[in-house]
Amino acid sequence: MKNKIMATLVAFGLVGSASAVEINENLSINGFIDGSISKSDRGTALTSPVGDTANWGIDEIEVDFLFNVGSVSGAVHVDTNDAAGTGDLDIEQAHFTYTLDNGVSLTFGRYGSALGLEREDPAGLYTFSRAYAGAFNLGDIDGNGAVEGLTVSYAADAWSLGVSIENPNGTIRDNNAKNDLDYEVALSYTGIENLSVGIGYFKDNENTGTREEDVTNINVTYQVGKALLGAEWTQIDTTVNNDATATAGDLDAHMFLVDYDVSDKLGVAVRYSSYEESANVDVDKLTIAPNYAITESLGAILEYSDISHDTANSDSDTIALELTYTF
Repeated sequence: MKNKIMATLVAFGLVGSASAVEINENLSINGFIDGSISKSDRGTALTSPVGDTANWGIDEIEVDFLFNVGSVSGAVHVDTNDAAGTGDLDIEQAHFTYTLDNGVSLTFGRYGSALGLEREDPAGLYTFSRAYAGAFNLGDIDGNGAVEGLTVSYAADAWSLGVSIENPNGTIRDNNAKNDLDYEVALSYTGIENLSVGIGYFKDNENTGTREEDVTNINVTYQVGKALLGAEWTQIDTTVNNDATATAGDLDAHMFLVDYDVSDKLGVAVRYSSYEESANVDVDKLTIAPNYAITESLGAILEYSDISHDTANSDSDTIALELTYTF
């Protein structure tokens, strides 16, 4: 269970887990099966649904096909996690990367954001839930979706830089309506032992011509003995009608995470997060999540989360047991 966050910090969100089943010298496969039992006590002011909820079942199944031929590598991620909840198979990611000898690489296709401390799939988290709700989960490819574009990246010994030019649906002109491209910049620094720093910026043109978002993210992790310390800050600045004087406001979010290894198999994660749902509504979340490695491939997380909401009668708490099998 300890290969989760650290394995994703220095990457650009374009690959699956670090281990894989090798089929031949050009093809390997990895993936996961994730299921959970959860119960939430919800405030009466919350909608859809109101009151207590309970869920039991498979949350996501994903199989990643990883290709490598000479200086070109590729990946196709097939999963069952979709917004409609039908369980139908979907191509979550599909991209290929051409790597040059000077450390520069070009990636083209469909992929997720490289920003954020909690990125991509459930197999990459220390907790059952995520720190925030909605847009602040920058790297949640299942919640926020993939983009289609081109990433140019450069990797050195202590740092790496990636620039992505992208669009949510790949369409830049439809019926003579221009669909402006978005772009993302992600910088990672690992030049100090046990320290990893990520700094990123995302420009979202919202594809309507009437709304833009500027997203800034800074995250840091540091390994101290048996404890992993993590912190993150995110700001979303929304501009309406392409007028810098007409803004929908700045919304901020931050979180702090500690994961302590009690033993080789048992760890305990404690996370505090806070985010602005609107200009006048803050949401605070405290999560305690013991995690246990049943085998090298099968892990369990037991989580309790308490959510404090500024809106009256909107506080809630959740208890969940999650099992994740990775291969």
